[in-house]
Amino acid sequence: MTGTETESSITQGSLVRPLFTLAWPIVVTQLLQVAYNIADTIWLGRLSTAAVGALSLAFPIIFLLLSVGGGFTVAGSTLVAQYTGAGGEKSAGRAAGQTLSFVTLLAVVLGALGFLVTGPLLSLLPTDPETALDVVPLAADYMRVFFLGTPFLFGFFIFSALMRGYGNTRTPMRVMLLSVTLNVVLDPVLIFGWAPLGIPGLGVEGAALATLISRAVATAVGLYVLFYMPTGPNIELGHLRPDPEAIKKIVDIGVPSALEQSTSALAMLTLTAMVVTFSPPVVAAFGLGNRLISLVFLPAMGLGRATNTMVGQNLGARKAERAERAVKLAAGVGAGVMFGVAIVAVVAARPIVSVFMATGTAEAAQTIEFGIEYLRIRAVEFAFIGVLQVVLGAYRGAGNTRTALVFSLLSLWVGRVATVYLLTFVLGWGVTGIWVGMAAGNVLGAVAAGAWFTRGTWKESVVEEAEEDEVTPADGPGPEPPSESVTDGGAKH
Repeated sequence: MTGTETESSITQGSLVRPLFTLAWPIVVTQLLQVAYNIADTIWLGRLSTAAVGALSLAFPIIFLLLSVGGGFTVAGSTLVAQYTGAGGEKSAGRAAGQTLSFVTLLAVVLGALGFLVTGPLLSLLPTDPETALDVVPLAADYMRVFFLGTPFLFGFFIFSALMRGYGNTRTPMRVMLLSVTLNVVLDPVLIFGWAPLGIPGLGVEGAALATLISRAVATAVGLYVLFYMPTGPNIELGHLRPDPEAIKKIVDIGVPSALEQSTSALAMLTLTAMVVTFSPPVVAAFGLGNRLISLVFLPAMGLGRATNTMVGQNLGARKAERAERAVKLAAGVGAGVMFGVAIVAVVAARPIVSVFMATGTAEAAQTIEFGIEYLRIRAVEFAFIGVLQVVLGAYRGAGNTRTALVFSLLSLWVGRVATVYLLTFVLGWGVTGIWVGMAAGNVLGAVAAGAWFTRGTWKESVVEEAEEDEVTPADGPGPEPPSESVTDGGAKH
């Protein structure tokens, strides 16, 4: 793949086709990722409002710990992209192997930590008395099972990030499809039980167990692809042996991304701590609304991650101006697509929200009304999300993760957390203040990050030259986005 001259190459020719080729499988993969949460929400919504509220409490705490390791997968993706753009297959494989071994070890540590601190973390949340009695114990049950499967969760994230840096986004999409299909099948069986097979209903624990099993399958397939298939970075067993110099580079790039993701999770945890002082229908609407927003967020995320690869490979190939043009193209497309999504969200808010809640009770009806208001207010920010995700993707692809961290902090803590607190508790807007404050963050972040981007200070590669026998000239053809399936081609070794 590397060095193949083609109009659809990431580092030469038209920008539109490689950007689209990279982005759409990422969107589908993330859509399938959201399907995990959607499936859980639908089935647990049939169980009880408290079960849905438990997911609302559990998610930000889970994300807080998992995001620490997730930041280091960004480093792996960036290094693989830049080495691949520079024509260094061996260097890309070595960077991938070091990322795999380092983050896997980190996953084991974080999973054990999460299991041990679940109770203390939940006890820190100021909760409505009814929420504390009904929701918190269920959240604890869900989280403990979930953390036991942390290495399996990280396994797929590492695989997906490394393949994305290499320019292959279709193979992770196919693996994810397999995993989410398994999860959809297992969810109702493990949540409600299946008498003919003697399987008891496990409630929220069943939802967590279904995710754990599904992720384990995805990780196993992903590892097979990385070591034995010709569709990604060429990892050898020797590449897994810790190399202090390589790990230092991963840490240098990964720590700001880990901080970015963990502070994002901490911001969500802080916001959740504010929200749980309200009644269970508000808590449930907040969680439901956030899952719906994560769904409409997908086009922007796909473009942002595609931009990460486009910028990384072009900077590795010493083509900074092409990288800049790719960012501008992606930002324009992102803003336009997300504006269209916003219109749909406003017009069809009621049927969209109603799908995820069983009707018939006053509590469910109240949750639906809160969810509709939340979705319509947050639609205002959708076009700004498109711009912000693309620009942050550009910074990460350049290895400039500190800049991405700064603008994420600005968006989350100034634009969102501080605004929610001000509107809700100081100015007395109540529930509406939560919804409006949540929408303000991405607007502020997009304006600030976009203005800083125009300075052009991000256009430098973070990798040195690849190994001499692998280097392609800077003006030579770049790698073609691969389209092979998992079953295409023979074994690597």
